[in-house]
Amino acid sequence: MESRSSSGDMGRTASWVKSHRPMYDRATQHPFVVGISDGSVDLSAFKRWLAQDYIFVKEFVPFVASVLLKAWKHSDDESDMEILLGGMASLSDELAWFRKEASKWDVKLVSIAPQKANLEYCSSKTPEELMETCQRWGSANFGHYCRSLQKIADRCLEKASSDIIPKAEEAFVCVLEHEVKFWNMSCGE
Repeated sequence: MESRSSSGDMGRTASWVKSHRPMYDRATQHPFVVGISDGSVDLSAFKRWLAQDYIFVKEFVPFVASVLLKAWKHSDDESDMEILLGGMASLSDELAWFRKEASKWDVKLVSIAPQKANLEYCSSKTPEELMETCQRWGSANFGHYCRSLQKIADRCLEKASSDIIPKAEEAFVCVLEHEVKFWNMSCGE
């Protein structure tokens, strides 16, 4: 079994961010993401993203539920459940926000078809060993939530067998690739 020391003083996930920095930056600093944060986003791209991300969040709910169940069965830290429950509760608020914004911008959510990048993202099977992915927003609370998930993932990876580590890293990179495709899709590419 590999130990934390094999990735230096940082946790495993931080070492992956470092070793996959270009892909990580493309996923987290995509022009669409920057446009959302500074208000320069193209309105048609925003509407496309709004509809597609609504679909993504709805598809994300069963995944989070499965992670919650696994944490309940396997976690040795009681705070894991609280963190995951908090994240799940926020999904309800997020879906309500999407419906409100869709109404405001006249975006129909009922019959929207998921685009290719969204279908590929939602159909991804994240290995059990890498249960958490953080991919949205930028508030301090969401950042704290993401760091909490990172700690859970790092703790699980510390205990993982050496054959699991490369699979988990592969899943990490796959999530980053899907993020970039999702943002590109939002921009109409």
